[in-house]
This record gives sequence, C-alpha cells and structure tokens, in this order.
Amino acid sequence: MPHPVKHKNKTLATLIAAVLGGIGLHRFYLYGTRDRFGWLHILSIPLSLALMAAKPEAPQLFTGLPFVISVLCGCLEALVIGLTPDEKWDARHNAGSGKQSESHWILAVIIVLTVGLGAMGLIALMARSFDLLFTGGAFG
Repeated sequence: MPHPVKHKNKTLATLIAAVLGGIGLHRFYLYGTRDRFGWLHILSIPLSLALMAAKPEAPQLFTGLPFVISVLCGCLEALVIGLTPDEKWDARHNAGSGKQSESHWILAVIIVLTVGLGAMGLIALMARSFDLLFTGGAFG
C-alpha cells in the first residue's frame, strides 16, 4: 500500500523560508533531507565561520558573506513560495494529498514583512559593502 502524500502548507513553507531560510529548513520541509540546496544553505554557516577564523582581520561582512547570501536567498525563496498560485502549488507539492491549498490573509502579511525585511537587508548589505570598499570602513 503506497504511503499517502503529506499535504504541504504553503503559508507554513513561506513562514519557514522567511524566518529560517538562511539555514534551509524550508527546503527540508518541502523536499526532505536529500535536498542539495537545503544542505548548501546549512553549509554556508561553517563556511562563513571558517572564513572568519582564517581571516580575523577582514571585515566580518565579507567573511560572513556566504551566510548573508544564504539569508537573502531565503527571503527570495519565501517570496517565490508565497506568490505561487494555490493550484500550481498543489500540482507541484500536494499532487497526491487529496487536499487543496487555500491561502489566507496571514500569507499576505508574511509576504509584505518579507519584502520589507529583505529590502532592508539588501540595502544594508550594499551600503556597508560600499563603505568598506570605498572608504575602508570609515563610517563604522
């Protein structure tokens, strides 16, 4: 007897990607532990820590860049997940679950907050990068 497919909640996947996307938990929720991109997200943490240990004199923004990029990718993935139409979501992730997804207002709130926080993070990353590259960190 085949195992029934577990219904994957789009709102929960969006929330996980927005909050914990930097470590790839949303990828494991959606695709299981064999997902290579999920492991790539997790690998960004020890890689950043190793770069910080190898180059302690370098700005932490640059040595921690693998994790910073992973977090920004998590924000982008949260937007892609949250903005996927319910029918397409069900066809991709819930084909055999027997349930249909129905997005509610909370998903819109999560998307708006993700856009705001992601934009602030990207702007901060660009501002700090330009400060470090062009002034040597003179402004902080």
